Amino acid sequence: MKNTQIILAKRPVGVPGPEHFARREVDVGSPAEGQVLVRITHWSVDPAMRGWANDVPNYAPPVALGDPMRAFAVGDVLASKHPAYAEGDVVEGLLGWQTHALVEGAAIARKVTETDLPRTYALGILGLNGTTAYFGLTESCAAKPGDTVVVSSAAGAVGSAVGQIATILGCRTVGIAGGAEKKRQCLEEFGFDAAIDYKAEDVAEAIATHCPDGVDCYFDNTCGPISDAVMTRLAQGARITICGTAAVTEWDPIPMGPRVHRQLLIARARMQGFLIFDYKDRLHEARAALAGWLREGRLTVREHVLDGPDAAMDAIGMLYRGENMGKLIVAV
Repeated sequence: MKNTQIILAKRPVGVPGPEHFARREVDVGSPAEGQVLVRITHWSVDPAMRGWANDVPNYAPPVALGDPMRAFAVGDVLASKHPAYAEGDVVEGLLGWQTHALVEGAAIARKVTETDLPRTYALGILGLNGTTAYFGLTESCAAKPGDTVVVSSAAGAVGSAVGQIATILGCRTVGIAGGAEKKRQCLEEFGFDAAIDYKAEDVAEAIATHCPDGVDCYFDNTCGPISDAVMTRLAQGARITICGTAAVTEWDPIPMGPRVHRQLLIARARMQGFLIFDYKDRLHEARAALAGWLREGRLTVREHVLDGPDAAMDAIGMLYRGENMGKLIVAV
């Protein structure tokens, strides 16, 4: 039995592309005591993978050259010598871009128990993206009924979940996305009260129109000029969650945009960085709420599935070019 891997072959500077990856075939071993062999069926593609591939200061060490690309993945247990997992279990974790993972039990994040829902949801709405949206909005942004919540990258896997959760919580939602089709998605599929196409509209003017009383919560997935525009319309006591920096492809040297200190001071606003790993002991709370809303039909999920391992090599670039139309996944 062979394991097909997509390895990091060259170190990128910025967004990794096909030239930084290579395909490798290796033999699959058998589990030793405490190990599990997983046949992976789907790989996740997430913005964080840009940082994981680059050798720059980050919250996690970079992927070593020659290793399978670090990624969340879901699959079936083929064999197990770990008491917590049995053959046939569906599991999820940071198992990497490979078709088979022979790992210690601790490498598995969880057994997927929502068997009535698509297993790919474990990588998106019930995984990194949905739990990030849930805690980023409810804890970091501390959104409450009546708040005006603005979300950048609002048609993406995280942003679309943020908007829908905010609606469930009784907030007014404004989504910012790129292109007419993604604006349509925000309004018609994800239920935002208003949407802004940053490619065709003046974002600052549109924010002023849609947020006449200011922005109470800003869920920032992009950084850059979009966020600069939002910062000019903060309501008193505004809360800003920094979840991603997709608009900035290079951090050396650090790009210098407008200084936001004055806006934060006048609005008595709070800006806070957010990483879902800080909530690892509470992920079950988010998954329970999200799964309940899915079963009630209150959350809409859109997925963009690529076919086969080779498709992964340009997947991170595709994500940063905004070419995906939903949560980006590779079926293997």
